[in-house]
Order: sequence, then structure tokens, then C-alpha cells
Amino acid sequence: MILIKSWLDGKEEAYCIRKRVFIEEQGIPEEMELDEYDPLAQHALAHLNSECIGTARLVTPPGSIGKVGRIGRMAVLPMHRRQGIGGRLLGALLELSKSQGISQLELHAQLSAIPFYEKFGFIAQGDIYDEAGIAHRDMILYI
Repeated sequence: MILIKSWLDGKEEAYCIRKRVFIEEQGIPEEMELDEYDPLAQHALAHLNSECIGTARLVTPPGSIGKVGRIGRMAVLPMHRRQGIGGRLLGALLELSKSQGISQLELHAQLSAIPFYEKFGFIAQGDIYDEAGIAHRDMILYI
């Protein structure tokens, strides 16, 4: 089940997943994980029974409704990967974007995740760059 929550309502579950995946597994510095966009974002949370097993967020900065949204902080616990959880999280955020009149989505994809996002129509653009010690590339989707 995918639930959409505000940061206020979903931060404990979302941060727990992000901490396990980004900080503990991928070695991203803890001070980089939380940012000023979390309170502005809508957070998708994947649940299996009563356990939160994945998260992602949709940021729509003030004044951007009807224009550009940014998907990010997508993470699924290792034991639940390759089971369609990430696809359901992304699908929920795509539907949410459409309902809000967003016409363009952007994201920073880790290189290993590019094929996943391409399945949903995202197109890689620009050069490869380093973000928190991990190679990334920008991706865009017009909806």
C-alpha cells in the first residue's frame, strides 16, 4: 500500500528508510540527508503490513504548481527490492503530479537507477556529475 503524507505526518517513517539506505548503506553524510525541501514535499510511503519499506518524495517549490516538480529521495529497503515497490512509489508520485497539474518532472538519478526511470519515460540529459560521492545524471519527464 502506498500512502501520501506531509513531512509532518510521514517524517519518522521516511527518515528511517532514508537513513538505512542512504546513510548506512550508501555512506551519504547524515548532514546531507535532510534538507529544506522535506517540509515542502509530499512523501510517498510504501507499507507492507504495518512496516514502512520504501519512500520517495515530490517537491513542488512555491510558485511552481502547474510547471515543474522534482522527484527525489527514492529508497526501498534492500530485502524488498526488485519486487515492484519502487515502481509503485514512482507511479503514485506520477499520478499525484498529474493531479496537481505538473507538466514536467525532474530528478537526479544514480547511474545504476537510470534504466529503472527510463521504463517510466524519463530521459537522461546532461553530463554525469558527483552528488554525495555517487555518480548521478539528471533526468526529465514531460507529462
